[in-house]
Amino acid sequence: MRNATATKQKILIESANLFNTQGYKATSISDITKATGLTKGAIYRHFESKQDLEQQALRNLSRLLFSNLGSSIKEAKTFKTKFDAIFEFFENYMESPYYEGGCPLMNVAVEVDDSNSVLRQQAFNMLAQLRASIKVLFQNGIKNKQVKPDIDIEFYATIVISSLEGGIMMSKLERNKNAITHCVKHLEMVIQSVSL
Repeated sequence: MRNATATKQKILIESANLFNTQGYKATSISDITKATGLTKGAIYRHFESKQDLEQQALRNLSRLLFSNLGSSIKEAKTFKTKFDAIFEFFENYMESPYYEGGCPLMNVAVEVDDSNSVLRQQAFNMLAQLRASIKVLFQNGIKNKQVKPDIDIEFYATIVISSLEGGIMMSKLERNKNAITHCVKHLEMVIQSVSL
């Protein structure tokens, strides 16, 4: 008898890769059965519907993103080195991605927009979590006297996220690291300009 937890995890991993590379709408249950080697019945024993699978797959991608990014940040000790870890994470994505298909936050946000309110909300929550994490780094930097106290944290959090996401998008399209490398160099100067 198969291990139900392992089977469900296999379905989540394979479907997340398909959703993130082909798109949520374009990926069919048949695509997932081919990727997993399982039957539709086996998939529906673990998930109520394709929509349920989409939501759980995105949650899985989100956990992976934040777990790997969080580990990099926790190892760094100062405000500047924490941002260096973030920048390195995004810059290295081109050569060693944690998941296929690009940034899951950007992919789902672009695809679902207003057509799938549940996935759109999940994407919004991912963005909110990322923004909150970046803001905490700035707040802690101020508290630890490593950052100028009068900066607009919301402004800088927005600049960091949009630059990194835009750099990844451009680098993926251009099939080279130039855009993300340029964005990281710019953001390093931004972080230097707010540091004490």
